Amino acid sequence: MAALRLYQTLVFLAGPLLRLSLSRRAAKGREDKARLRERFGRASLKRPQGHLVWVHAASVGETLSVLPLLEDILTSRPAQSILLTTGTLTSARLVAKFQTEHPDLRARLKHQFSPLDRSAYVAAFLNHWQPNAALWVESEIWPNLILACTQRDIPLVMLNGRLSARSFARWQKLSGTARHLLGGFSLLMAQDATTASRLQGLGLEQIKTPGNLKLDAPALGADETELAALRSTFGDRPLWLGASTHANEELSLGQAHRMIKASLANVLTLIAPRHPDRGDALASQLRAAGHRVAQRSQGELPDGETDIYLLDTLGELGLFYRLSHIVLIGGTMVAHGGQNPIEAARLNCAILHGPHIENFQEMFDALEATQAIASIADTPTLAAQVKALLQNPATVAQMSEAALSFASGMTGTRARVIDLLEPYLEAPKAAPPSPIAREAHDG
Repeated sequence: MAALRLYQTLVFLAGPLLRLSLSRRAAKGREDKARLRERFGRASLKRPQGHLVWVHAASVGETLSVLPLLEDILTSRPAQSILLTTGTLTSARLVAKFQTEHPDLRARLKHQFSPLDRSAYVAAFLNHWQPNAALWVESEIWPNLILACTQRDIPLVMLNGRLSARSFARWQKLSGTARHLLGGFSLLMAQDATTASRLQGLGLEQIKTPGNLKLDAPALGADETELAALRSTFGDRPLWLGASTHANEELSLGQAHRMIKASLANVLTLIAPRHPDRGDALASQLRAAGHRVAQRSQGELPDGETDIYLLDTLGELGLFYRLSHIVLIGGTMVAHGGQNPIEAARLNCAILHGPHIENFQEMFDALEATQAIASIADTPTLAAQVKALLQNPATVAQMSEAALSFASGMTGTRARVIDLLEPYLEAPKAAPPSPIAREAHDG
């Protein structure tokens, strides 16, 4: 436990530095200045009455995966309240968008930014919210929060747990600490057999494998009026999309665009960065590289001369998966490990990926087995593959149909997760008695 004590000492001593770091992040627009107090455990909202479950989702991917589950829980349990904490501005905006779209659930789904993992901030957070249970999504491990919950007898559950090979190797070197921290969880739900095996390898036992929540999310929505307007704007131009791209990928996509344009002069490349707040900087970089760019966040639309349409807005990927059925999954051409391909598969897209897919290795492998996906090694390979698909719509149709078929079979996880969560949730609303039961009662 020496490593744990060292961590706690360093975090305690780092208090002034943490405050300075947050202030600088806020000045750069990476934190919400008006809600900075939440990062120190000081609540901006009142605790709702009754049973409260705290759910922590670190960022965008975890938030997207858990929101459908929370909707199921709140819909079936009218007395249940949920506090959802996240750590990024983009994820907070996703929650706000969900609340706007679900006004009937808004009063029972609260959002706060997660407190930094310093004992004083953790205590202030837990003193105010007093959750009846805590559900942590994926692999967010904050020692002081975990220990404080176990000391207060707050049941801890890991949802959709994922342990990468790199994280597993690190935890193996600290196996005693891992068992001490993760052993505080009443239940560990692994998203796949690989993670379950790694958790067992750390000496943990309370493990279930109900499936991957990211595979059981509904298809991303789209505004039908906007969809029709964009179809009219794009006309019959050949399109392809780089979805959820990361730093250094966008310039590679720009280079690929130039290579494709040598054969298909009117090709339009769509780029949706994983973090839309990078939009202004990306637009400048792409223009400096010689591309004509239309920036969606600025209300711009592509014209006949536009090379790249930069989709630097939040929550609109559903629109563009419906408009472009050739999609490169971001995070796969740089050493990030890849983003989740299931959203593209669920909307009938032919999927391309680069060499870095370790974050979703099993999913990419399964899609490849159905011939729904193609691997590319570098920018020239990407350009050649996109050009070939744009010139062969029958191949695109075969790949996209295979992707949709794969995605359609990935259901049932949310129901299995809720079954496992029953001991930690408010009782569901009672079902109305059947006609036979009513007749027996009346008789």
